[in-house]
Amino acid sequence: MNTEQIKQTVEEHVLHTYNRFPVAFVRGEGMYLYDAEGKQYLDFAAGIAVHALGHAHPVFTEAVKKQVGTLIHTSNLYYHDQLAAASEKLAKAAEMDKVFFTNSGTEAIEGAIKAARKYAWLKDKKNDHEIIAMHNSFHGRSMGALSVTGNDHYQEPFRPLIGGIRFADFNDLESVKAQVNDRTCAIIIETVQGEGGIYPADPDFLKGLRQICDEKDILLILDEIQCGMGRTGYMFACQKYGVKPDIMTVAKAIGCGIPVGAFLLNKKTAENSLVPGDHGTTYGGNPLACCAVSTVLDIFEKEKIVEHVAETAPYLEKKLDELAGDVSWISGRRGAGFMQGLVVTGRPVGEVINAALEKGLLVISAGSDVLRLVPPLIADRPEIDKLCEILRAV
Repeated sequence: MNTEQIKQTVEEHVLHTYNRFPVAFVRGEGMYLYDAEGKQYLDFAAGIAVHALGHAHPVFTEAVKKQVGTLIHTSNLYYHDQLAAASEKLAKAAEMDKVFFTNSGTEAIEGAIKAARKYAWLKDKKNDHEIIAMHNSFHGRSMGALSVTGNDHYQEPFRPLIGGIRFADFNDLESVKAQVNDRTCAIIIETVQGEGGIYPADPDFLKGLRQICDEKDILLILDEIQCGMGRTGYMFACQKYGVKPDIMTVAKAIGCGIPVGAFLLNKKTAENSLVPGDHGTTYGGNPLACCAVSTVLDIFEKEKIVEHVAETAPYLEKKLDELAGDVSWISGRRGAGFMQGLVVTGRPVGEVINAALEKGLLVISAGSDVLRLVPPLIADRPEIDKLCEILRAV
């Protein structure tokens, strides 16, 4: 089928919950995607920060192919070898103690909320505990994840959501302190806010949250679904700050396209929260997903992916700062590593995205006025130069 035929078929049969861009992809390789007519696109979106290794990485592809022909699913009623490998490697990389595999980032958030509520319930057997989340945040679209997403636009049509959620201002420690009370059981933040406009946490803010949680026996939940897995030049963004969460949520790049997420717990939380019967999943942690996670972590180590991001990010930031200084519709840059945002002024950000698409560049938005750049972590100077060349032309 050509692009138009694919578009028409999708529009006829798929529920219209996405306003898709007018392109249909059929193949990917490295930093590039190809549409149904064979046109090449430089990918600085990476499936929304998913394809950390680029498209069709040969080692990853072969491992997944082999696992499909070996064992895909058993349910969580049984052990399997890929679960052993993936859980050990992921827990080590995240510096956490226990893992629960899910099918998505949203499901990881759901599990984190339940673990926090159970932790507090075990202390006093009360059901009035509260979670503090941040304004301008995004954690997912299920009812629980939506409840801790600080954006009225996403929440309004689906209220009432789950109760016991208070909101504070990101990077404002006093705002958080004002919401803390004797019913607070957890504080949840994105270490780097993504959908809200690419805002990294200030070091003093994150360290202050950790101190509050330690003093009051509150759980700190860090959402690293988008900013984790090497994207900021550290395996997980919180490692730059020297702050360890009680619960961490991950997804996206841990599977590089295979649907998988996870929430990880430290020993204290794991031993005082969820037990058999409290939480479950039919597909989560299946052999195929775990093979993907295990293989991705192996490739990260062998190919020094995190080190590459740390070495290359200063060049990306330098070129983007130059771009912001030269181009009238860019008023600034913010971000960390390979998670960058360009603030667009004087024209709609969607206009920029569509113009870039016409010129063979994939970029996406974050919030209403930010151009989001979350390329595969294999991006290097030639791709960065090409990115800036196209954006200048746009």
